[in-house]
Amino acid sequence: MKIAIVLGTRPEIIKMSPIIRECERLNLDYFILHSGQHYSYQMDKVFFDQLKLPNFKYNLDVGSGSHGEQTGTLLSRIEKVLIKEEPDVVLVQGDTNTVLAGTLTASKLKIPVGHVEAGLRSFDRGMPEEINRVVADHLSEFLFAPTNISKDLLVHEGIPEDKIFITGNTVVDALFQNLKLSQDKAEILEKFGLNKKEYFLVTLHRQENVDCPKRLKSISNSLSKINNSFGFDLIFPIHPRTRKCLEKHGICLDGTKCIEPLDYLSFLFLQSQARLILTDSGSVQEEACILKVPCVTLRENTERPETIKVGSNVLAGTLPENILEMTSKMIKVTPDWTNPFGDGQSGNRIMEILISKFQ
Repeated sequence: MKIAIVLGTRPEIIKMSPIIRECERLNLDYFILHSGQHYSYQMDKVFFDQLKLPNFKYNLDVGSGSHGEQTGTLLSRIEKVLIKEEPDVVLVQGDTNTVLAGTLTASKLKIPVGHVEAGLRSFDRGMPEEINRVVADHLSEFLFAPTNISKDLLVHEGIPEDKIFITGNTVVDALFQNLKLSQDKAEILEKFGLNKKEYFLVTLHRQENVDCPKRLKSISNSLSKINNSFGFDLIFPIHPRTRKCLEKHGICLDGTKCIEPLDYLSFLFLQSQARLILTDSGSVQEEACILKVPCVTLRENTERPETIKVGSNVLAGTLPENILEMTSKMIKVTPDWTNPFGDGQSGNRIMEILISKFQ
């Protein structure tokens, strides 16, 4: 069995890292194809270095661009690599344009696709990610669903059950494997003048929020009100896309410490020590849940309903009064929920399934 691991963004690198480590441990024939969708050192290469992962064999260097431009370029470049390498299976993770292009290309070349983190749904087709994950699921041969909820959604859409495998989420593996390493980054609190459990961590990057001036302004006003109401520091490792949109529309983030994007271990440590997290990221919702940190999601929907069900997360939308209300609610929550995303052995399960299918 020859495996192509296709990735291109920070969350994909993190969530694929347990699978890469399993391939190394089992001495399997595999290679990493990096799309270059995240292309700066702080958003990309630093994660390979810190996680001590083998380097990618290919970097397609696609960079930024419109959805059509980026996906079209990826289709062409991924196709060349897959034709040359002739893998037996292509693994993708999540819901990015890299996932969409990797799945489409492999399917047209009649190469089976394994979708890691299959079955997530926000039921909002206005989100590009929702379209990507639906297409990936319906074209994949192996659907690695993290929970029973995600499996049930796939079955409801007519996907045969024999293609679906409940494996847990590899984000748990990654956190368990790297949380101790993150303790070496404790000095970051002193660097930014923070105390444990006395600050709120903010992330914001989704297109529907940052590309809409009205929503972006509303969220920025909310952050200012939160700072005034609760007195906690707000620390915001700002995504390049978000910074660009803030500058374009002349929006200021009063009461918020905006810093450059962080390496994985530093960000993981900041997450683990935060009093509360405000985010529009799906991965951060999961990580907050696993780390026992209350989360307020700055969206109207989530493809991680498990976090809502266990009480680690609430949906606040983007209106200041709602965000303030949900923040007030979650700051009082006792973090005694049970992690719904598995036991940290997802990478092992996924590789066992693939090995059994290709023997």
